[in-house]
Amino acid sequence: MRHNKKFNHLGRTASHRASMLANMAISLIMHKRITTTVAKAKALKKYVEPLITKAKEDSTNSRRVVFSYLQNKDAIKALFGEVAQAVGDRPGGYTRIIKLGTRQGDAAQICFIELVDFDPDMAKTTEKKKATRRSRKSTKAETPAQEAAETAEAVAEEAPAAEAEAPKAE
Repeated sequence: MRHNKKFNHLGRTASHRASMLANMAISLIMHKRITTTVAKAKALKKYVEPLITKAKEDSTNSRRVVFSYLQNKDAIKALFGEVAQAVGDRPGGYTRIIKLGTRQGDAAQICFIELVDFDPDMAKTTEKKKATRRSRKSTKAETPAQEAAETAEAVAEEAPAAEAEAPKAE
């Protein structure tokens, strides 16, 4: 029975899995976005989010705990510096997984995993123009009426312009 065996072993030994997740976490912290398989991204999310939570409290002990997982001074500086500053008020959910499709060679599901507060394109809200849909019948029926209204407006605009020009000619 598999009681309390929830995490994905990813087909690797424990030491290989730990070093792979540490390397992926370092790459994610340094580059803010990496491309990987969905299974590895989900495992990485469970691995890196507690580290980011630990980095919100900048103390010697928390630095030592995070360093025991990552073993990279540059990643620790980036994590406790810019990453912790950006996610300081966020209560959790520091990463986002965006699925991209399947890989050509082995049909594995591929995705982005990125730090949420570092993607400027996702923060922007773009308003899409609402496309109007008209049938051909309604456009043909409205065309003569619209032309008549436009010509009436054009005649009304030209008449005061002609009267204004007439006194100037005298």
